[in-house]
Amino acid sequence: MPTTRISARVSAISESATLAVDAKAKALKAAGRPVIGFGAGEPDFPTPDYIVEAARQATAEPRFHKYTPAAGLPELRKAIAEKTARDSGYTVTADQVLVTNGGKQAVYQTFATLLDEGDEALLPAPYWTTYPESIGLAGGKSVIVPTDETTGYLASVEDLDAACTERTKLLVFVSPSNPTGAVYSPEQVRAIGEWAAARGIWVVTDEIYEHLVYGDATFSSIPVQAPEIADRCVVLNGVAKTYAMTGWRVGWMIGPKDVIKAATNLQSHATSNVANVSQAAALAAVSGDLSAVAAMREAFDRRRKTIVRMLNEIPGVTCPEPLGAFYAYPSVKGVLGKEIAGQRPQTSAELASLILDEAEVAVVPGEAFGTPGYFRMSYALGDADLEEGVTRIGKLLADAR
Repeated sequence: MPTTRISARVSAISESATLAVDAKAKALKAAGRPVIGFGAGEPDFPTPDYIVEAARQATAEPRFHKYTPAAGLPELRKAIAEKTARDSGYTVTADQVLVTNGGKQAVYQTFATLLDEGDEALLPAPYWTTYPESIGLAGGKSVIVPTDETTGYLASVEDLDAACTERTKLLVFVSPSNPTGAVYSPEQVRAIGEWAAARGIWVVTDEIYEHLVYGDATFSSIPVQAPEIADRCVVLNGVAKTYAMTGWRVGWMIGPKDVIKAATNLQSHATSNVANVSQAAALAAVSGDLSAVAAMREAFDRRRKTIVRMLNEIPGVTCPEPLGAFYAYPSVKGVLGKEIAGQRPQTSAELASLILDEAEVAVVPGEAFGTPGYFRMSYALGDADLEEGVTRIGKLLADAR
């Protein structure tokens, strides 16, 4: 008889570090401690009123009280296709769209649909914590392609090619990036897409931060820049970041029809349809204009400049300028091993724990993203908290010896 209570597959999953840090920060705040959290990847803005009103009205519609198609409301799939053409220039049909329970389900189902046991997935690091876990659950193997601050956290075609083997099935491509805020230029996107097409590998591209780019940076969709990859490309997206709807749980996959049909079959057994009220809210979001995200982007841009300036003023900390999303990814390697508050943290995880205890500031250490020696710091929090939080870190690290 089996002696283990939990399957090896599930036992191997690591807890989401970003959610764990955010939960700990919230628990400490609830206990009365003045903790400032840089961990959560969600806008600090409410969902726009017109989206909330659409959801309110949907609750009174009897058809939304019943099961609806597993792939999503037909009108929402059509609207997502139209929104994709409008925002990125990528033309798809409604039957190439699968509506999922948030972006994470889209990530999981894509890898489950594409990967067989032992298939390799190229994964540039730093990476979002969920990618390697979902790849592993699908039986795949993550092949890490390291990047660092000297290249702006960008992987080159040469880097990717060197990591390729006969087992390589796909590339995970993210621009703008979580956790670094890196944005690939249109030329770089095109070169990587053309390389993947020539190699005959799939590209899974996460575009959820498409509208959060700053300065001269521009968002480019890889199947638009390199049309030859379109038949081997899955685009992931959702309403969470653009419309401040993290809690509504609506994401989607866009891909070749056979892939979407197979993923829909999987979803029909896993969850069936996404909650209909949330789908109605998402329909209002993707069908509306982008004025709400424009206002958020202006605030994020201001905070981006502030956090980069303040972090780079701390001795031993180096922070490249992020060009997208709402994260800074500073290197803290220059601080490790020094005495701080009577301790000598040797890793960024140990330093993050020390900062939480001594400065009451929560950050996510780079170990969570495959690159020890760094922090991910979300600047999707109020201006005053941002400045106070970085000031506290600066005061603590100023005494490092």
